[in-house]
Amino acid sequence: MNELAAAGDQPDDPGPLATDLSAKLKRRDIQKAMKLVADWQIKHSDDRYNIDWTYAALYDGLLAATKTTGDKKYHDWVLKVAHDYKWQLAPRFAHADDEAIGLTYLAFYNESHNPEELAPTREGMDKLIARPDDPAKNLWWWCDALYMAPKVLAELSLTTKDHRYIDFMDHEWWLTSGSLYDPAEHLYYRDSRFFNQREANGQKIFWSRGNGWVLAGLAMVLDRMPQNYPSRAKYIEQYKQMAERIAALQPPDGLWRASLLDPGSYPNPEISGTAFFTYGLAWGINHGQLDRKKYLPIVSRSWKGMLTHVYADGRLGSIQPIGGEPGKFKPSSSYVYGVGAFLLAGSELNQISK
Repeated sequence: MNELAAAGDQPDDPGPLATDLSAKLKRRDIQKAMKLVADWQIKHSDDRYNIDWTYAALYDGLLAATKTTGDKKYHDWVLKVAHDYKWQLAPRFAHADDEAIGLTYLAFYNESHNPEELAPTREGMDKLIARPDDPAKNLWWWCDALYMAPKVLAELSLTTKDHRYIDFMDHEWWLTSGSLYDPAEHLYYRDSRFFNQREANGQKIFWSRGNGWVLAGLAMVLDRMPQNYPSRAKYIEQYKQMAERIAALQPPDGLWRASLLDPGSYPNPEISGTAFFTYGLAWGINHGQLDRKKYLPIVSRSWKGMLTHVYADGRLGSIQPIGGEPGKFKPSSSYVYGVGAFLLAGSELNQISK
C-alpha cells in the first residue's frame, strides 16, 4: 500500500496542542473535538484518499461523525470517494484488508438502494464464500482481519437477508480465534510469529492496535448479528473477556501503550489502539453488555487522555505507523486509521452523554 497516502505529511513539530477542548462527556464537547479532528483530516486527505484498509477505517469514522454531529460534509466527502472508485473493492482477492471498504459501500446502498452500489461488493463476497479453506493457512491469519472483513459479511447478510455471508463469517472467525486467541490472557496474538516470542520484560507480545482491531470488530459484528444467531453467545463471551482484560491493563493516564503487557518498553501513548478500545468499551456500555459504573470511568479517562494529543489545528498525534507489532514512534505521528478510530470512539461516547 502507499504509506505516504495513509500518513500524509509527518512533521517533527506540527505546532501547539489544542487548549480549548473539554474532556467532559458532554455532547457539545465531544462533537467539538470530533469536528476539529475530522475537519483537519479531510482537508489533508483531499488529494491522497484511496480504498485500502487505512482509509476504510477512516471512512467508518467519518460516516459515524455525520450521524453524531449532523454535519453532512463528512458523509458527502466519503460518498465522493465511493463514486470515484465506482464502488469497487480493492484488488486483492480474499484479502480482508481489501474488503474493508465494502462496509462504506453498503452504508450508501442502504440509503439509495441503487443496485450499482451493491453489486461489486456482493460479487466479491460471493466469490469469497465459494473459496474452500486452505488447511495450511487460515483465510484470516492475522488478527487485524477480524475488523476488516467480518463486519462487511455481517452487514451484507443483514442487507440482502442472505445468511450465507454471516455463516461464512462465523466459520472463519472461530478458525482465526482458535489459532490466535490466548484463552488464558484473553487477548489476541497479532499472528503466529508471536506465539513463542517475548517482550523485554519476559511477557507475551500482545499488540495494542491489533487487539483494538478485534474488540472494535466484535462490536461491529454484534451490532449486525441477529439476536437469535446460534453462536452469538460465543461472541459476547469473547467480547466480555477481552473488555475486562483490556480495561484492567489501562495505564493511569488512560492511554494504552503499543505493547499491552510491556508498556515500559514503549512509553509513548498509542492513540489508535486506545481509540479502538474506547469505541469497543463504550459500545458495550451503550448496548448493555458492560457495567456502566465500572467501565464509564475507563472510557472517560481514555477520552480525556486522547484529547491531550490533539493539536490546535486538529491533527491527531501519537498514532503508531503502519505495522504488525509494537513499535516506537514520535508524538506527532498521525495516520488516518487512528483518526477513524477516534471518531468511532467519539460517536459511541456521544450516545452515553447528555
